[in-house]
Amino acid sequence: MRARAALAALLLTACAACGTGPALEDQGEVTAPPGDSSSLTVGSAGFTESDLLAQMYSLLLRRAGYETEITTVANRELYEPALESGRVDVVPEYAATFADWLNAKANGPDAEPVGSPDLATTMKALRRLAASRGLTVLDPGRAVDQNAFAVTREFAAEHDLRTLSDLGASGVPVRLAAGDECVSRPYCRPGLEKTYGIDVTAVDPKGVGTTQAKRAVQSGQDQMVLTTTTDATLDAFGLVLLEDDKKLQNADAVVPVVNRARAGGERVARALDALAPVLTTGDLADLNRQVDSWRRLPEDVARNYLEEKRLLGS
Repeated sequence: MRARAALAALLLTACAACGTGPALEDQGEVTAPPGDSSSLTVGSAGFTESDLLAQMYSLLLRRAGYETEITTVANRELYEPALESGRVDVVPEYAATFADWLNAKANGPDAEPVGSPDLATTMKALRRLAASRGLTVLDPGRAVDQNAFAVTREFAAEHDLRTLSDLGASGVPVRLAAGDECVSRPYCRPGLEKTYGIDVTAVDPKGVGTTQAKRAVQSGQDQMVLTTTTDATLDAFGLVLLEDDKKLQNADAVVPVVNRARAGGERVARALDALAPVLTTGDLADLNRQVDSWRRLPEDVARNYLEEKRLLGS
């Protein structure tokens, strides 16, 4: 019996090194060298922008010599554990949102947020939290997909508005089309009032960037809508974004996140980092438009963009 118990203990000890991520007692101190698997799985969260980014990552990795496949995992609660375990090797993420998500996972849902309007601060927190789970965060890009506020072109022209500060200084009251949570979220109604002095008379619960919300602003029922910086449909509704000039919103730059044990090598980093200084927020909004409004395939849109930017070679 003692011999069998000793053998079982030995097997359990040996298996502690079988996983792709760090053991619990070693989290935060990942010492294994980064891996470089020849075949990689790129994850998409299933919405247009994530599909486009996954396609671009896949194409760039193929050009660097990797075999790739794309899998769609519809929510972060599923794809993040898959990323840790190595069932998914690469995913496109958003710096501040992913930092706060990992922080809540590590420290509980009431943990103080670590995402910040300052990208460097956000990236430092994100990389620390990711490393403890066997993940590596590559360079953030120029493209940012974060909360944004839009008004009609006529409303902006009438009140001479370019920024949220302009709206606050104008004293013009606005009814805001947004999600229910906007009433209490610090980056929504409370932030607009505290940071910009905007007179938000009410929140009309029509969702974030929904067609219903935009139509409410287009018709004059509401005066401003909560959407995102890469919303591809604003022109169709006659809407324009007001600049977040005091940086109320967190730094949600697009970042590739990889499983360190399978895709943490320099070759993967070089392939994906090539996109970071090229892809802009405006580019991403235009690519979204091509898929959502023009009904083009994400793979075709992604390939054409990379070829246009000469990231797939001549």
